Amino acid sequence: MPLFADIVLPLAQPAYCYSIPEGAEGEALRVGDAVAVQFGPKNIYTGIVWRLHDERPSVKRIKPVGRRLYDHPLLDAEQRQLWEWMADYYMCTLGEVMRVALPSLIKPRGSSDEEFSREEFYPRTEAYISLTEKWRASEQLAAECDRIERRAPRRSQILRQILTFDASKLNSLGEMPRRLLDCDSAQIAALRKGGYIDVVQRPRSVERNACVGFSAPALTEAQQRVADAIRSSQKVHLLRGVTGSGKTEIYMNLIAQVLERGGDVLLLVPEIALTTQLLDRMERVFGSRLTAYHSRLTPLRRSETYLRLMGSEGGELVIGARSALFLPLRHLQLVIVDEEHDSSYKQSDTAPRYQGRDVAIVLASLYGARVVLGSATPSLESYANAQWGKYDYSTLVERYGSSREPRIIISDTMRSVKRGERRAHFNQILINSISDALQRGEQVMLFQNRRGFAPFVQCRGCGWTPRCPSCNVTLTEHRSSERMECHYCGYTAAVPRSCPQCETIDLKAMGFGTERVEETIAELFPVARVARLDRDTTTSESAYNRIVRAFEQGQTDILVGTQMITKGFDFGAVSVVGVLNADNLLYAPDFRASERAFQLLMQVAGRAGRREREGVVVVQTSEPEHPVIGWLSRGDYEAMARSELAERHAFSYPPYSRLVQLTLRDENRQRLYGAAASLAQTLREKFGRRVAGPVAPAVDRIRGEYILTIQLKIENGRSMARAREILRQVMDSFSASSDYKQVKCSIDVDVQ
Repeated sequence: MPLFADIVLPLAQPAYCYSIPEGAEGEALRVGDAVAVQFGPKNIYTGIVWRLHDERPSVKRIKPVGRRLYDHPLLDAEQRQLWEWMADYYMCTLGEVMRVALPSLIKPRGSSDEEFSREEFYPRTEAYISLTEKWRASEQLAAECDRIERRAPRRSQILRQILTFDASKLNSLGEMPRRLLDCDSAQIAALRKGGYIDVVQRPRSVERNACVGFSAPALTEAQQRVADAIRSSQKVHLLRGVTGSGKTEIYMNLIAQVLERGGDVLLLVPEIALTTQLLDRMERVFGSRLTAYHSRLTPLRRSETYLRLMGSEGGELVIGARSALFLPLRHLQLVIVDEEHDSSYKQSDTAPRYQGRDVAIVLASLYGARVVLGSATPSLESYANAQWGKYDYSTLVERYGSSREPRIIISDTMRSVKRGERRAHFNQILINSISDALQRGEQVMLFQNRRGFAPFVQCRGCGWTPRCPSCNVTLTEHRSSERMECHYCGYTAAVPRSCPQCETIDLKAMGFGTERVEETIAELFPVARVARLDRDTTTSESAYNRIVRAFEQGQTDILVGTQMITKGFDFGAVSVVGVLNADNLLYAPDFRASERAFQLLMQVAGRAGRREREGVVVVQTSEPEHPVIGWLSRGDYEAMARSELAERHAFSYPPYSRLVQLTLRDENRQRLYGAAASLAQTLREKFGRRVAGPVAPAVDRIRGEYILTIQLKIENGRSMARAREILRQVMDSFSASSDYKQVKCSIDVDVQ
């Protein structure tokens, strides 16, 4: 009989050993159970039982495991394997995986038993009604309804409603939710007293449609070939389909087939708040089978969703952001990663710094599920895997139905300035295109990859600019709030009226963001109805939906936005898309800059001409000869991929190697530089020329902390597992050094 349990806590700590109390409660513990345990002198945490054993640890005093919190284990074997893989690969602890994997309410903590008990999560319950055993035979009940019709017509009516209730909306026990019964509490009490019905309180469930007959859209011949190829594939399947080619229709057919046989499906999207239209389309086909899961749901809703899925018997469709990877889909048969190239799948802020696309592939392999990666512009890592035969590969090169590829016009900004054909931030050709579209009653989308009114304000006299006191960045002017804001730490200040250095009042807003574009376009087209979609206007999901719905219903003529307008939209009336400044995408200090610029610009261009009328995309740039602009004008993904892969091969960058980045932070600049130099020297003794740095990033101070990075490059063919093992040893020694204990260091495997 096991006497001890290794417990994982939601802390950046290894699993701790606890003793199992004698008696039935202790013997009933299972691996994967959630339990209450004391950690430290007072704190009580939720922990996960990771291992049961009889190996007594060397410490003298071992604390006992507390009570079990839920009837069923929170994790099954496959989920535990996924956590272990993530902790090993991304070089973090199981506790750090636990912190991001479980909803907050189902892992309570407190400083006392009383406080912990107050924080414990209990799912909402509701009343469920079923006929008593005596009246379950429908013939008898029908006769009884006839008998009581005259003296109790209302009760007779309610009984008939129960008798004819839609079976697909019953729970697994054959009970109907009380909320769906049209009657008052007095009638329910009378029927219960008369012995007709039983009423019980249970956790609220979701009424399910039958698992057959989903009306997925018909596929074209090209789509059917791709769908058949995916079904017969034994590998990860990469689908490259140009924007508007009908990838979603293929997804729906694959999903319907899995749900009809009782399997679960996970459809990942980069940002759930940006996929309103996708959710609407999926809900029309799959109804209540669909569950949305993302960070904007309330903690209560996320916790209830997790516990409900834990007890599901299959047939679930979950659409969610990367956090949905951790849901307990015990019958997983299909995983789809839409827009698989999107950088939003990478968690970069806190450990584990995981890539959602890669974790999705590992998750699917654990359950034996099929994987589909979809994108109009796949990541070069995925494309290379397809070229090397690791993935299967299909393409859709034509738009779905009668829509056509948009016409892309490259507008030279410098030439427009010389010719006097530029007004504010708009070249004349874009102004003409917008005017023509508005006259035809069509819509326009304008993309500018910076929010706010102006990136910075500058004194014309001495060149002074207001900067953040905690970060090494200039403050962005926001005209609507009349404030200057730091987009890194959130610091705000009033817009200066004069220069504090030379006291001149000649301050000028430099550059332009979405707020300034909105103001300018309203001046150029005063009759047009203009809206803005960025992080400043979408502080809530309802605000976001309000802006999108208004544009979708034709209540807005021109939509100005950041990257938010590039993903997941299908607006039939949009005929013109304008990219106001492509240059700020082309020269980022990153070897992925060209790939990301091409992907983003192709996504933007794909919003135009989604129906019969040909769309027009006007790209304003002062670098019309840049290779990315050439690839974009031809829509040539293959040329981009060949060129970028050749360059990366020459310099051994991904996908020809793996990158690990160490980021060091400290408020003391001198101590930071000393620590970074020492760590880099130790790493070079182990890895040689594979180590680069330390170097300061473009923004080298955030929230009062100075930053340095060290990069480690492991070539393909070298053991990544061995590299991580050596790196752990080095980092353990570095962390134990008394000289550098105050220096924070984070590790990002496959940094992006």
